[in-house]
Amino acid sequence: MWRNITKFFTLLLLFLIIGLSQEVNGQKTLPFPVSLFKLKNGLTVIISEDFSTPLVSMAVIYNVGSINERPGKTGLSYLLENLMFYGSRNVGRMQHIRFIQRIGGVLNAVTTEDKTIFYQTVPSNQLPLVLWLESDRMNFLSITASNVQQAKETVIDEIYHRIMTELYLESSMLLDQLVFPEFAYGHPVFGYEIDLRGITVEDVKNFYQTYYIPNNAVLSICGNINKQKTRELVQKYFETIPKGEDPPRLAPASLPKQKRIEKTFEGSLASSPGLHIGYRIAPPYSNDFYVLSVIEYILLRGNSSRLQKRLIHKERIANHLSGGIDKRKDLAAFKIFVTSNNDVTLERSKKAIFSELNKLKTTIISNEELRKSKNFLKRDFINQYATSSGRAIFLAETYLSKGTLKDLPNELDKYLNVSPSDIIGIMNRYFTQDYILINIKIK
Repeated sequence: MWRNITKFFTLLLLFLIIGLSQEVNGQKTLPFPVSLFKLKNGLTVIISEDFSTPLVSMAVIYNVGSINERPGKTGLSYLLENLMFYGSRNVGRMQHIRFIQRIGGVLNAVTTEDKTIFYQTVPSNQLPLVLWLESDRMNFLSITASNVQQAKETVIDEIYHRIMTELYLESSMLLDQLVFPEFAYGHPVFGYEIDLRGITVEDVKNFYQTYYIPNNAVLSICGNINKQKTRELVQKYFETIPKGEDPPRLAPASLPKQKRIEKTFEGSLASSPGLHIGYRIAPPYSNDFYVLSVIEYILLRGNSSRLQKRLIHKERIANHLSGGIDKRKDLAAFKIFVTSNNDVTLERSKKAIFSELNKLKTTIISNEELRKSKNFLKRDFINQYATSSGRAIFLAETYLSKGTLKDLPNELDKYLNVSPSDIIGIMNRYFTQDYILINIKIK
């Protein structure tokens, strides 16, 4: 036991040390090397050398997600994530996966509201193979009637499975529609079954040709590599891919003024009563957002956070508590979800949540508690780039969100410089009486 505890604190100390920005000629720099360039076709490429393991990780992030879908065509981005493994001109169906697994690599893909990520980690001498695989499906994806139909059925089956196993999924989807009332931001990433059934091969081809193009993507490579040789390999496999037309820009979100909304949701599958609470908050990477991120840790992150400690450990009135900040491109919301054994303890949980929110509005947080929350945030921030795969995704996502990596050395400081008075000000600005609340009743 003591050996594990010692190991944990040793690793934590190591993370804190390597996470500190370095200074060169008075300018802060990252604790790892990064180079960035663009190919002639507009593909942004990020390279970061790391010789600690004989591995290399590569992430390709496309600037597309469910927010780019139109009414009646939901699920296209998630459908295309699946289709990217169904073969391309020189790669057979599911052969991409078999190639990576055969050489001892791992891979995965994720679609969110605003991006689609493909990433893999392989022995560093296998980088050319991964570059070839990714470039082939970026340029020559096999979009056939049979492939599209099979992918549609797979996604629809997944929707059914998720609804049956994620007992509070439907109430969570209702919260999203109320917090993000604009269609682009509020519908589920996996889409609606009726829309998926109506999607045509031509719909898929148009979506692919519009968004899965080099000038709408970021390629990030991190690991045991030579920077110059890696650049030459990237040029070899990707520079011949034609540049696409610039994708249509999203119209700025025009959210109505937030007002209090309370709904009752009858959950036929829910095992116990629960509730969702949602607040619209400042957009990601605004000055207010850094304070809100610290508030997330104060309230929800870790067993000693205020809500976890009170509802789960001290008063034991909730059997599940989760939530945090939900980012969707230029919009964000703060969500809290709780379930309890019965309606009485659920009502007590609700009162306890609002009690803790009100305390943060009126009472200065102690320096000790704030420091503890910042340390947890700092640990999680550093963990994003503690592995080659994490760093590849972290750098690509940062560039996709901000359009630059120049501010990254100062990013952590923006969270760590949050003051107790900042907390009170932001709590009173965003955590008002105009929240959205969904009560989940058991049928």
